[in-house]
Amino acid sequence: MQINRLTQQIQFIIEIDRLKQVMRQTLLTDGSRQENSAEHSWHLAVMAIALAEYAPEDVNIFQAIKMLLIHDLVEIDAGDTFCYDVQGNHSKAEREAQAALRLFGLLPDDQGSELRLLWDEFEAGKTPTAKFAAALDRIQPLLHNQQTQGGSWRIHGIRREQVMKRVAPVETGAPELWPFVLQLIDDCVTAGYLKETSALKIEWH
Repeated sequence: MQINRLTQQIQFIIEIDRLKQVMRQTLLTDGSRQENSAEHSWHLAVMAIALAEYAPEDVNIFQAIKMLLIHDLVEIDAGDTFCYDVQGNHSKAEREAQAALRLFGLLPDDQGSELRLLWDEFEAGKTPTAKFAAALDRIQPLLHNQQTQGGSWRIHGIRREQVMKRVAPVETGAPELWPFVLQLIDDCVTAGYLKETSALKIEWH
């Protein structure tokens, strides 16, 4: 056993426990409190297992699960940026890149490089596996908001067009799930959980 290697791995394991302290805007499905980012990551990983049959053929489910388990570790340093926070999202990429450098740097080089490459792949969103993982990351909060009668949507006055923009990656990342997502959004608007799209502005020429 390489003592130094094990020491690095244990240090990383202890450090990532801090993800349990990072709170998200999304409420638990019973509405009792906000979820934390560790719970979110676990939920997504299990979603990938449960919904694997809807993944496009060239998706590597095991890699997707690993992506989903580590994709939000950077929030230990960067914090969770609410997806509808326009100002906060301006600096998100830079903050999270710095966090990735530190956190994955705690591991032995081979493991740190593997996880950093997975994180980079998820962030880039170019591969079928990354697109599927991102699709699940968009669907999970949708389900929570539906279960809590609008949850964080109501709190922040979110409208249909904002949600549609947010869930757009599902159409290409998990096309078999796209009709379900569209129906769920329609149902939430009908039920009053989500505000209808605001009236279009008239442009005078």
